[in-house]
Amino acid sequence: MSLFGKTPPTAGPAGHADLLERKGAPRAVDWIERNAMLYPDHTAQVDLASGRRFTYAQMNDRVGRAAALLEARGVGPGDRVGFLAMNSTDILEMVFATWRLGAVSLALNFRLTAKELAFIIKDAGPDIILVDQAFLDIVDALQSETPVRQWLLTDGLGGDTAYERGLASVDRPLLTKTFDQTLSDQCMLMYSSGTTGLPKGVIITHEMMVFSAVNLMGGLCLTRKSVNFAVMPLFHIGGLNIFSCPVLYAGGTTLIQRAFEPGEALRVFNDRDLGVTHFLGVPAIYNALKAHPDNAATDFSGVEVMLAGAEAVPNALVEWWHQRGLTIQEGYGMTESAASNCVLDKADVQTRIGSAGKAAMHTEMKIVREDGTDAAPGDLGEIWMRGPAITPGYWNRPDANEKSFSQGWFRSGDIGRVDEAGYFYIEDRLKDMYISGGENVYPAEVENVLYGLDEVAEVAVIGVPDTRWGEVGCAVVALKPGKTLQLSDISAFVSDKLASFKHPRHIAFVEALPRNATGKVLKFELRKSIPETLNLL
Repeated sequence: MSLFGKTPPTAGPAGHADLLERKGAPRAVDWIERNAMLYPDHTAQVDLASGRRFTYAQMNDRVGRAAALLEARGVGPGDRVGFLAMNSTDILEMVFATWRLGAVSLALNFRLTAKELAFIIKDAGPDIILVDQAFLDIVDALQSETPVRQWLLTDGLGGDTAYERGLASVDRPLLTKTFDQTLSDQCMLMYSSGTTGLPKGVIITHEMMVFSAVNLMGGLCLTRKSVNFAVMPLFHIGGLNIFSCPVLYAGGTTLIQRAFEPGEALRVFNDRDLGVTHFLGVPAIYNALKAHPDNAATDFSGVEVMLAGAEAVPNALVEWWHQRGLTIQEGYGMTESAASNCVLDKADVQTRIGSAGKAAMHTEMKIVREDGTDAAPGDLGEIWMRGPAITPGYWNRPDANEKSFSQGWFRSGDIGRVDEAGYFYIEDRLKDMYISGGENVYPAEVENVLYGLDEVAEVAVIGVPDTRWGEVGCAVVALKPGKTLQLSDISAFVSDKLASFKHPRHIAFVEALPRNATGKVLKFELRKSIPETLNLL
């Protein structure tokens, strides 16, 4: 199979034949086409690694060329087009080109192993994937494991690759939509692992993207003058939607860093010509920026919004940055809500540390008890949500849809409370997921792999505190008689089976796992005792 691609395939499953019959349905707007008309000379994207800069007129031309290239290779309405690449302006070009054709953009996490990616790719069914040449070794493995027929090679730097040659070869860019889409139509597919270990594809619609952008414009001051600095991976809903896509909706500018590096990030903040106004990071990123020796000489005075997500921000970290002159605002969102549930207003940070703020304008949230009744202010319960920014469901997963939706509300699986003033607090997770460096880790998936070790009689994986990553995994193991096991043994065993952020970083031994009367492991007991045993508290 050639990386340049083979004979263009036939179009994928239709599924959109009824669009034109819904005459009254709101139509999806091509953001790049519209802003190219309104603000042709305004900078849309800057690729920091290569130094490439594109105005909206230039971006619209490249999006049009990418759309024509995809169309020539057989992409049509409803087809999935994947990207497996380091951050670059190429990704957003490909995303908007895919939308211009009425197709669906598939975000692929390059931190996953080939085995993990193969499951996702086979489930989503893309025929073409834009791939960074940094991942050719993964592509070699995927070619024999997936039905993908076309791999479009890029380097993310504008070099002489199949992607750039393909754009240059286009005679007539597609500068307008070729398919009439409604806001309710799917435009993206992002996978998040489930508690059973099987990834779930979250359906993201044009409506979700629009209303998440509108939510952020009101609460976080996004305008045409805004300059977003994107360091989070664009395959994440956070990297893509806080604030990269919403800034393009507003007609502003997105600066894209290929991969986060604290010294380079501080240089970008310090460059007044770049003029960063908006930034998203996880606590691990803020810790790295704090620890870097260039921090003291960095001028952050132009930054308007420093947002933190994915996990709770330690109070001490919020206070340190406040003394530095910056207010870290905590927010709450998930892939299923296009990352836009709520955010704590800057004026409230010092008085309500620990809160994720109030529900966004177009997102309803409530706390529900186990019996399905609404919880009183201050009482713990599951966070439910609904609104135009909430997913309509999961790809090919009717079982997950049945469990996750109730009476029109999406059940988040997160435990929280809301006070009488409407401020939400995220307290815990119903599921056992923990977050390491901004990445969701689901213990069931890791446990399933660890049970392949002959030495293991029982194993439970929990998240434990870590100063660098926020949380890391600890494997709590009950050994078989006469067996021994080292952390290095576990690391070697999982190296080709799990992404590195899922690897347990600690090991603890017990005679038997604590269980309740029905046999369920009491992980809350482990979360109380194990960190103290490991001297992590």
